[in-house]
Amino acid sequence: MVHGFVKQTSGHIPIYSEVNEGTTVKIYLPRLSHAGEFAAIPEEMTQRAEPNELPGASETILLVENNDDVRQHAKSALEELGYKVLVAHDSAGALRIVDDGAHIDLLFTDIVVPGGMNGRQLSKEVLKTRPGLAVLFTTGYTPNAIIHHGRLDPDVQLLSKPYTQNDLSRKIRRVLAH
Repeated sequence: MVHGFVKQTSGHIPIYSEVNEGTTVKIYLPRLSHAGEFAAIPEEMTQRAEPNELPGASETILLVENNDDVRQHAKSALEELGYKVLVAHDSAGALRIVDDGAHIDLLFTDIVVPGGMNGRQLSKEVLKTRPGLAVLFTTGYTPNAIIHHGRLDPDVQLLSKPYTQNDLSRKIRRVLAH
């Protein structure tokens, strides 16, 4: 996630490692502008959109995220957009929710989750009993970590972390529309 954040802010993060010597990680971020904001970050990324400006609906989203802070942030953002949110911290918990018969319109899962299977495996398992369910993946890793032969698999919808509420809203609407 750190690497993704640094790259998205136009910074870089060299890592130096030597056997029996240790590892050094340096993080270089863009210089602050005179206004006190990162000069390289587009203005729309630094402003939180008002909920009434964002398209939302009343669908139910199963959110699968193992990081407590990220899960709470995503849950709050989704609820502000008008969605009903069911929450699981791992794949096993997500499968229990699905097996209990809860109505779900979208599975929103991190690619890396504990519980016996990753997000891709979880989605395949859920789709066995819920064919056609919309799925949106998220990750803090660079997209290169999940790209095969230069592109995402055709059925993969991805939202990279960190994301804004506006990014989240747009991507969910696009995924649900298909």
